[in-house]
Amino acid sequence: MQKAWLIAVNMGYGHQRTAYPLKDLAFSGKVIQANDYEGISAKDRRVWETSRNVYEFVSSFKRVPLLGNFVFSILDFFQRIFSFYPKRDLSKPSSQLKQVYSFIKMGWGKDLVEMLKKNPLPIVSTFSVPAFMAEHFGYPGEIFCVVCDADISRSWAPFIPQKSRIKYFASTQRSAERLKLYGVKPENIILTGYPLPKELIGSESSEILKEDFKYRLLNLDSKKRYFEKYKTLIEEKLGVLPEKSDHPLTIMFSVGGAGSQRDIGINIVKKLAKKIKNNEIKVILSAGVRIKVKNFFEKSLKILNLNEGVEILFEKDMDSYFKRFNEKLKKIDILWTKPSELSFYSALGLPIIIAPAVGSQEDFNKRWLEKSGFGISQGDPDYVDEWLFDWLDQGYLAEAAFEGFVEGERLGTYNIEKIVLK
Repeated sequence: MQKAWLIAVNMGYGHQRTAYPLKDLAFSGKVIQANDYEGISAKDRRVWETSRNVYEFVSSFKRVPLLGNFVFSILDFFQRIFSFYPKRDLSKPSSQLKQVYSFIKMGWGKDLVEMLKKNPLPIVSTFSVPAFMAEHFGYPGEIFCVVCDADISRSWAPFIPQKSRIKYFASTQRSAERLKLYGVKPENIILTGYPLPKELIGSESSEILKEDFKYRLLNLDSKKRYFEKYKTLIEEKLGVLPEKSDHPLTIMFSVGGAGSQRDIGINIVKKLAKKIKNNEIKVILSAGVRIKVKNFFEKSLKILNLNEGVEILFEKDMDSYFKRFNEKLKKIDILWTKPSELSFYSALGLPIIIAPAVGSQEDFNKRWLEKSGFGISQGDPDYVDEWLFDWLDQGYLAEAAFEGFVEGERLGTYNIEKIVLK
């Protein structure tokens, strides 16, 4: 079976999480981190590190009242996504893209491409920059780029898109149409959907997901209000539901790469403390691979005397974290997170409670979630013990979950594999 060079960057979680479900494609089963691979030159590493440090600092600094938002808005201005309407030619390179290509012209990424040329398998990159590097330095094999958001900025398309041979796996119809406005040739745009973990889906018939979703729906619709309205449709898609769920109502709050929203997670458990202690609800705080976030959660839970009933999800390396994260999702009923790449996990029948967006691309992800009916913007966290259970009683979260399960595209991983492996 033909394999591919699977490339990501370890800047936040988004690009690596996108690559993780595609690991069966990867040559030797390894994902190449374009900014941290064995043998990377000191010069290339410095360019990548500067970019990552600036973004992570500004993202964390955003928590500082007044000044933080101002500083972040400056960075976000250069990464912003313009309005889609009126439809117009948006192929002119942005200042951010010009800067990226100026570094590439000075040799940034050449060592990586030369290394890959020795075995010119197809390249599948979950970030646009390695794809640009491969094309610029004459990589002889196919070059694919996986889109990680519902809508994207000009920086995702090549400098001269009309002449590029990079092929895009678009996550949504909007991102596909956006690439056309940026000048990418229609034949180089393939609407596949976002790649989701196979272990949460099963085969293309989704047998694992359907079984897990039955129990989730029972927790989200305990008063059967949604079921009473849509009994026929639910049984058509899932079969007969079990009599009761196999796990307590469970919320996961997932912190982003910079950890800037960790306070929301503690506020959630603080307000739900009584129900947690009574075993009416379980909360998982996902700290990712950030030891500082893990320590913050542990310290806060100790103060709240909530060492039981609240679980902290933390791993030292990214692969182990994604593996455990996916294992936990099988028994999760609600995913509370900012509208990052996790927005696409709504296709697994997971209703998304949307934390505040961080950056222009997340504003557009939020818009996509809400318009699709897959997610609901969070209420005031200080009153989560009130509005959350109103939403459950009214069947709002069950509706969002079922909408995502029925309408969301969950076979992106399989679609991408078929194209790359031919």
